[in-house]
Formats: sequence, structure tokens, C-alpha cells
Amino acid sequence: MLYAKFPKCDFWIIEVKFLGHVVNQEGIIVDTTKIEAVMKWERPKSPTEIHSFLGLSGYYRRFIQGFSSIATQLTGLTHKGATYTWSENHEEAFEELKKKLCEAPILSLPDRVEDFIVYSDASGVELGCVLTQRDKVIAYAS
Repeated sequence: MLYAKFPKCDFWIIEVKFLGHVVNQEGIIVDTTKIEAVMKWERPKSPTEIHSFLGLSGYYRRFIQGFSSIATQLTGLTHKGATYTWSENHEEAFEELKKKLCEAPILSLPDRVEDFIVYSDASGVELGCVLTQRDKVIAYAS
């Protein structure tokens, strides 16, 4: 059986915050409190801090086009036996991930009645595709 306590229930709410996302009538967006935390994130000073940053950003990897190729720069510093030397390449990758995390596209919920449009781009190095409907991104992968 399912029981509900009315003091703990909300009805006719405009948006719901769930697992780091905000769901409303326009679709799904990343929670703004998460964006603020990323914007204030200082440069990692150890492999443990890189793991922490990549753990957070990895959760949102499906929203970031080319995540793996950007994060590879940082994961190299976390390998066992690797010397931790922060370079300009690492700084660029770190800032690029922060930027992409804060500019994640708004994902829309699909409508089964309307047509879908798939955009794809394949090269010898990578493959990427975007599923759209009503000029809104439903999902993408790279």
C-alpha cells in the first residue's frame, strides 16, 4: 500500500528540483546552485581534487559535447606514478569543462506526436549526433 502525508505533499507546483536538475514546463535544465558551485571551483592542487571535480562534471557528461576528449587532459594527472605538474593545457581543459558545465543546453521532453530531427557528424576521429524536436534538444551524444 502507498500512503501519503498531506503536509509533505505539494500540488500544482511550477517546477521540481530532482537530482541536480530542474524540471519545468520548458524541459530539463541543470540546477543553478550546481552552476554557481562550478563557477567558484578553484584550480585543483592535487590528484584527489581532480577526482573530485571530474566526479561532479562526469555526472553531467551527457550534457557536454566532447566531454571525454576534454577530461583526458586532466585524468592524465591522476594516474598512479604520474608527477603532478599543472600546465597551460590542463588549465585550458579545466576552464573549458567549467564553461561547458555552466552552459549546458536545455533538454526538452519529447512529444510522441511531433516529428524528430537527427543531426549527425562523423569523422575519422569522433562521432556526434543530436536529437531535436520543435527546435529543442532532446538528447545528444558524442
